Amino acid sequence: MSRLLKMCFLLISMNHAKITHSQNSEDLPPLLHKAVEEVIAGKYLNALLDMLYFQSSNVWTADLLTKVMAYFHAQEVMFTLSSLQMSIKSYLKNLLYQPRQLLSELQQLDQQQFQTAMKYLFHSKKEHLEIGNIILDWGKIRERIFQSPGVNRTLFLVTLDKCFLALSALDCVDILSQVLRVSAVNYLQPDVVGSLPNLLLEDAFRNLSSLFKDLYDRTSASTQRALYGWMKQILQKSYNRSESLWILGRYVVHLPLEEILKISLNEIRLFISYDNATKQLDTVFDITPELAQALLERINSSGFDMRNTSTLYRLGLLVCFYDDLEQMDAAVARALLHQMIKCNQLRGFQAKVHELKSQLLHIAMQNQTLNDTLGTLSDAVVGLTSSQLESLSPEAVHNAVATLNQVSGWAKSQVMILSSKYLSYEKVLSFYNVSQMGALVTGIGTWSLHSMSPRELAQMIRGTTSQYLSDLSPAQQQGILRKIASSGDFSSSVKDIQGAFFKEVSLSGLWKQTGYNPAMLNEKELRSSQALYLYELLSKENHPVDLLSTGQLVKGVTCQLFESMDTDIFLNNFKFFEMNLHLLSPYQVNCLAWKFWKVSNASIPPFLLLALPSEYLEYVTGPLCVPFLERVGKTGMDLLNPSLHKRDAVLQKVQECLNSSIADEYDVDLLGNLICHLPPAFLHGRMSLKAMAAALHQFKLCQQLSHEQKIEIKYKLLQLYGPSNNWTAEATLDVGPFIVLLSKEELNVLAEKFPEIILQIAKTNGPVSSAEELQSAVFESVSNGTGRVLLSLSRADCLRTRAPSSNEIIKLGEANVFWSVQELKCMDPETFDKNVELLGGVSGFNSSQLTVLKEKAKQVWGLLPDWRSYQIISLGRIALALSAQEIAELDLSSIDSVSALTQQTGWTLTQARAILQGFLDDSGQTISTLKSFDLVGLGAVLCTLNSTEITSIRTAEFSAAIARIGLLFCSTPVLRQFKKMTESVFGAAPSWNGSVLQEIGTIAGGLNEDELKAIDKSLMPYIQPSAVRHIPPEIFQALSPEQIANLGPENAAVVTGWQREHLDAAQLQSLGLALEGARSSSPGTPSTAGAPQEGQSPATSGAPCLRGFGIWLCAVFTLHLPF
Repeated sequence: MSRLLKMCFLLISMNHAKITHSQNSEDLPPLLHKAVEEVIAGKYLNALLDMLYFQSSNVWTADLLTKVMAYFHAQEVMFTLSSLQMSIKSYLKNLLYQPRQLLSELQQLDQQQFQTAMKYLFHSKKEHLEIGNIILDWGKIRERIFQSPGVNRTLFLVTLDKCFLALSALDCVDILSQVLRVSAVNYLQPDVVGSLPNLLLEDAFRNLSSLFKDLYDRTSASTQRALYGWMKQILQKSYNRSESLWILGRYVVHLPLEEILKISLNEIRLFISYDNATKQLDTVFDITPELAQALLERINSSGFDMRNTSTLYRLGLLVCFYDDLEQMDAAVARALLHQMIKCNQLRGFQAKVHELKSQLLHIAMQNQTLNDTLGTLSDAVVGLTSSQLESLSPEAVHNAVATLNQVSGWAKSQVMILSSKYLSYEKVLSFYNVSQMGALVTGIGTWSLHSMSPRELAQMIRGTTSQYLSDLSPAQQQGILRKIASSGDFSSSVKDIQGAFFKEVSLSGLWKQTGYNPAMLNEKELRSSQALYLYELLSKENHPVDLLSTGQLVKGVTCQLFESMDTDIFLNNFKFFEMNLHLLSPYQVNCLAWKFWKVSNASIPPFLLLALPSEYLEYVTGPLCVPFLERVGKTGMDLLNPSLHKRDAVLQKVQECLNSSIADEYDVDLLGNLICHLPPAFLHGRMSLKAMAAALHQFKLCQQLSHEQKIEIKYKLLQLYGPSNNWTAEATLDVGPFIVLLSKEELNVLAEKFPEIILQIAKTNGPVSSAEELQSAVFESVSNGTGRVLLSLSRADCLRTRAPSSNEIIKLGEANVFWSVQELKCMDPETFDKNVELLGGVSGFNSSQLTVLKEKAKQVWGLLPDWRSYQIISLGRIALALSAQEIAELDLSSIDSVSALTQQTGWTLTQARAILQGFLDDSGQTISTLKSFDLVGLGAVLCTLNSTEITSIRTAEFSAAIARIGLLFCSTPVLRQFKKMTESVFGAAPSWNGSVLQEIGTIAGGLNEDELKAIDKSLMPYIQPSAVRHIPPEIFQALSPEQIANLGPENAAVVTGWQREHLDAAQLQSLGLALEGARSSSPGTPSTAGAPQEGQSPATSGAPCLRGFGIWLCAVFTLHLPF
């Protein structure tokens, strides 16, 4: 910027040269004359582009500048600083913050100006542009342009409108590619597809088609259909059918059935013969069985041997619907199974695929044992039952491990069986053996992992196996870490622990190590407690930029550190906080905002005003509205403003900034996820249908829409698409999860028309209460679609009862809740054994259904003491039906079995105690012998410990597991005992710092009245919200008003109604301050502090400009600061 200022002053000084009054337009080159006239007319964009084009073949001289100024004088145009700056500012503001106006101005450019604009926007590699003696930071400007959704939309629309007339089609396709990859979903709407050129040269058409194939999954179903129509229109004119199929690629799924039947045998033969036919057919993820089988029939009729391995390879995803199994030999079945490993990528029809794999599996194993064929069955092995896997020999698993370790979709029980078989063959658990297991490593027991040598475990977390560490249970992870920590070489191993696995390292474990440096933290994820400790430790010998550039360490910046930062250091490093805003807590964001307000309130980024008290929102007016909405829409309101207390004021400001309406897609672009928070009345009366079409994708991403908001969305959808009984398949897919808003009758109509689409939506919608009617419609659709009543003949009371089939269970997912108790009771034993994990994952089963499924498990697996660990784990929620007496009969010697049980929620205190006692009895342990990984695996059942038992836990083991224990929601007496144990690790409660309070989580809820009062007010924000909720009201009221005022916005927001009832007026007032993010002594208030200015940035407060032509250029290139 200093260089820019020097250039400005240099140019300005040149303007004092003697100007000849007789100067006229003939002395100026024509293009420069045109640019000067455009300056006078206020067409600054046109002038800028003409000057850029002029200088591409001309050199600026002092004489030329003098002539320009003489022309201004001759035209009696007298610029003053204030008038010129105001006009330029107003103009730039319109371009930056009003993309509709930018669209209009770009559309009015002449051809040469448009070409120049496109050149510098999309093809210039320069970071700086020089115009005369002025240097423009073009890199920053381009970055800002491409970060703005509205400006990007404008570039997309103007490219469609003007580019193909002004530039080569290939260049235009390249420009569209750059713009669309930012947000294809928002820009490519069906109505816009109509603006695509329908006359293109071959290369441009192929490139544009290829772009649309790449963006397929990021566009709506309606847009996909519209793009297919556009491609088809061009293909019909100039291409034969085989070429058309190749160019269509993924869009082939939109071909009508009759079109496929019209493809000549020669054309289909040519298509399949293309080298990349497989690549095309590998991507038809949303193809239907009818379409796939029609293509298979044409391929078969064209002369290809459909049982030849080479042909099968070329079929891509069509193999998922292969139906000619008659007299197939085992080798062909195995070849088909090998190709079907990609079928899990299909959008639906997984039940059909599962059924086909089962049939092929049966053929592939003809006249051979499972042991002989295991390595040749591809991922069909996932369909093997537990009893089939149990029958395998260890040698067979060992020989097939290279295949098995690449298979995805394993159930936990299957992985456990295979891991056990493999390791029983290997005898010794070594790094080499583990490295061969791939995904099967998750089936190794916690104790087995802990039994490995520290050196081999250290190799394991460094090697290829490290990619599976995040899939291990917390108990398994702790088992590994505890063993490594027990060696004397933990310090050297810490640097090798990458990603989320590092978060399992305890705070006390970090305390014991040395040799930390910022570089070793680059690939690690940190808990807040770890970051607080490490930042403080490393800040003694490292510069802030080295610490903040790691990313994760921003979690460790305290409010005190913000306040103590030198102004220049803070402003220069602000970018690191802005880039990692998602890693900061709401309290840190509040501190960040106050710091910025204090050091540079005139240039504070508008979105940070949201983190300050409500009255600071008054500054968000006029030109600040757009950057405010844009950034808050990207970041999310919850991080910046966790309190519902301020939400009404914020939403009122949002509506003001929108001029009380959402007019079109530009407003939707601007809002981002703010649209999720808009009031129902605003959605009802102030949102246009054009905006709704663009907003539907964004609404699908909303996490917590209210019932009232959903009603308004339904109202808009019916306006947009018409009555649901008239919806097309594309409309149904686009509405997606919002079909749950329809009535049961409307859902039944859709389920009858588009059964697979409704199944697909129901699976992705997830188990939510509002989806009950959707799940019911799915259940009826699947039941009616079966076409036959399955009767169980195994018992007299099941003679007239329909029993669930494997196919139905797979299709139904969460809709399995609609099976009656009697139907579940009559399920075939083999069906239960095959699908127990699916059934155990259904969240909606009631206690009666769970009980009958538990009894079915007894029927299939025999007596409870004989149940294997993998069977107990496979039960999922079915285990909740086990009584305390039944739990006592189980073999719970494995911490892995216990860990799986404790991950279920809903245990009674009696059941939880039975699990704990069962583990202790069966493993031969006492509380005092438990390891840290035992404590982690026991999870919530630790809440059943009494005070004597808690005090008998070994301190070293407790300290290693303390962060996990701090996630438990135990009763107050239990938390108090855990608090006493915590003091044996971290010292007396009054000595705890912020990192300790973050580490111990809910345990801080066990502090007594005196201990709570003794906490320094600056540490209040570091008590975790989960702990704040667990402080009994009679203890919570002991907090002073100063302590409550310093809780921070996030903690203040979780204070319960009971806790509030115990507070006096002064405490409630302090709570209000904390909710607002206020400070008792604010660095400046709206009534006294200067307002933010839209033309300023953290690094500078603007550059002084004087007068004359140099003023104009200086103004143009210094007022770009909003970029």
